[in-house]
Amino acid sequence: MELRVLEYFLAVAREQNISAAAQSLHLTQPTLSRQLKELEEELGKQLMIRGNRQITLTEDGVRLRKRAEEILELVKRTEREVMQSEESVTGDVYIGTGETDGMRPIIRAAHQLQESCPGICFHIVSGDAGDVCEGLDQGLLDFGVLLGDIDKMKYHYLELPMKDTWGVLMPDTSPLAAQDTVSPQDLWGKPLILSRQVDNKSGLYRWLGKEPEELNTVATYNLIYNASLMVDEGMGYAFTLDKLVNTKGSNLCFRPLRPRLEMGMYLVWKKSRVFSKASELFLERLRDYLAR
Repeated sequence: MELRVLEYFLAVAREQNISAAAQSLHLTQPTLSRQLKELEEELGKQLMIRGNRQITLTEDGVRLRKRAEEILELVKRTEREVMQSEESVTGDVYIGTGETDGMRPIIRAAHQLQESCPGICFHIVSGDAGDVCEGLDQGLLDFGVLLGDIDKMKYHYLELPMKDTWGVLMPDTSPLAAQDTVSPQDLWGKPLILSRQVDNKSGLYRWLGKEPEELNTVATYNLIYNASLMVDEGMGYAFTLDKLVNTKGSNLCFRPLRPRLEMGMYLVWKKSRVFSKASELFLERLRDYLAR
């Protein structure tokens, strides 16, 4: 399978039309059609359904599109890293993370590094733990920020001093808003909005002292902004981490849990990862920053 053919395939997937894709690639339509047919024969799979006016991807085609995008992105990044000048450090550093105020020290270290190496560009990719681990495993991320337990057999890691505190986001008119903290019994029977992450939910289930089927879970989320809208519209009480939602001037408030429930934080990277110079310098700068 050639990289050139993957680029052809992605062009057709993007344009959804052979003629338009051939024009964008500066190829003839018969040449592009032949290349795609040979790709399907090589893989032994139908990748496209050819309609009169539009092409749609099969399930195997959708899977190949995702992998092809990842492969070509890795190739481009590798080319940039190999071609960079020896005199000055440039390049890209990719960090995957969930929503957490604990990113502040990492961002500060990145900013400090950019002051001495302005050619380094940082890319922060937001997602839950599953998204971050997938990006690390596929080589699309240099680092990931994970909360709670991590796979120490799979990843190198740097334990960060910050901890995130769990609590409940609620309307400021709720009777629970009059309390300084929220206990498990306060939430039994209440409509709950939970993070979709399995690890986060399992910890909360233990804290709540209830099995999942005993709780009134009305919704799940992966990014807190939409969860805050659900709370604001009266759907329920959202479990979230502190400092993620600015409740000042809003109709919402945050109350921490009692007993207190915290999550440790780790910067992780794949054990087989070969760092670029930019990534090496970032890790050194972060370690120096945290040692102060």
